[in-house]
Amino acid sequence: MRVLFTVSDWPGHWYSMVPLGWALQAAGHEVKVLCAPSQTEPLTHAGLVPLPVLDGMDMSMRGRLHNYRKALAGTWPFDTLPPHPLTGEPLGSLDEFDMETWSRENHDWAIETVTRSTDAAVEFARHWRPHLVVHDLMSLEGQLVGGALGIPALLHLWGPCGPQDQVPGAPPGAGFVPMDPSGAFARHGAGEMNADIYTHVIDPSPHGVAPPLVARRIPVRHLPYNGPGAVPPQRLDRTGDRPRVCVVWGTSVSRVHGPASFAVPRIIEALADVDAEVLLALTGEDRERLADTPLPNSVRLLPRTPLSLLLPECDLVVHHGGAGCTMTGLAAGIPQLAVHAGQDQEVIADRVAAAGAAHSLTNAHADPVTLHKAITALLSDTTHTTAARRLKAEMENVPTPADVVADLVALAG
Repeated sequence: MRVLFTVSDWPGHWYSMVPLGWALQAAGHEVKVLCAPSQTEPLTHAGLVPLPVLDGMDMSMRGRLHNYRKALAGTWPFDTLPPHPLTGEPLGSLDEFDMETWSRENHDWAIETVTRSTDAAVEFARHWRPHLVVHDLMSLEGQLVGGALGIPALLHLWGPCGPQDQVPGAPPGAGFVPMDPSGAFARHGAGEMNADIYTHVIDPSPHGVAPPLVARRIPVRHLPYNGPGAVPPQRLDRTGDRPRVCVVWGTSVSRVHGPASFAVPRIIEALADVDAEVLLALTGEDRERLADTPLPNSVRLLPRTPLSLLLPECDLVVHHGGAGCTMTGLAAGIPQLAVHAGQDQEVIADRVAAAGAAHSLTNAHADPVTLHKAITALLSDTTHTTAARRLKAEMENVPTPADVVADLVALAG
């Protein structure tokens, strides 16, 4: 069987799909991944075969444009301005970028990039003739290929956020489903793109935090993949009976929301008088941002390490609300503190908090005092640990990606 994956240009959107790709390949099926050039290296590291033929606006720039619009509308939550939509540099004034002029001058370019991407996906699929397609929520091309070729197209969620969810703070009806600005679905005879187009959704979320769906839900056990990395060279032995807290942050947060959203210094301050051992997992630009911040003796700054190797040995994880961190925390069965900046991170954080396994805080309003209260509550109240372990058990009580392969073969006919 030939299986085509299509992914958007943000690794966190497709990391949850990687174990299914491995399972399909291990069962003898051929898997190829349509992607943007930016995803070639991370897909290769993940052991999948990338085909970098897709195009479109960079996801970070999309996020910065969205934040600039919020600032214009007066709904931007931070005290400082959002970063420049194009460069990512700090803005001194909103007048430094003219959204109306930029949108008018780049309208044709934006449509052309989407057209190239969608048409390239259909052209390759007609040549390769896959038996089914699997795609992430932001990948327009997956459903398009399915409709154009008349084959099953399966949406694979990255966490507890789905096509029926609404973007927090956005106008009514604004969801996470990608639009079809070039009219690709009509052009290729694939119907109409909307939130109800999905017929099958592969959902790795445990039942207690699963998003609402109108499509047939295919549960699958989430097997954490957090990118390449090695076991730490030194054993992370505990020192005494103190609880262990892991603090992890996503570099994309600052790129999209600006320096004010880098909450790690506030989190470290909140942990200063908490009797706990702290593992600080930062990479790239975030390590540089913390270069001038003195760390307490209780904090260990780790080299790049997959989160799945750290969290099973921890009692709490503090993060930015990203799906990868959240799902890895759920698989480890530990409470979580999500300090989110909106969008799907807010949806996911609130959903896990409603299940009792997390606290959800808005980044812009999470000062050290508020963070300290949340951390101490999560460490001291055993109901959060009980809820986290319940969700872990739910996650382990559904089929693995290897188990799901037979269902996909049957679906493909």
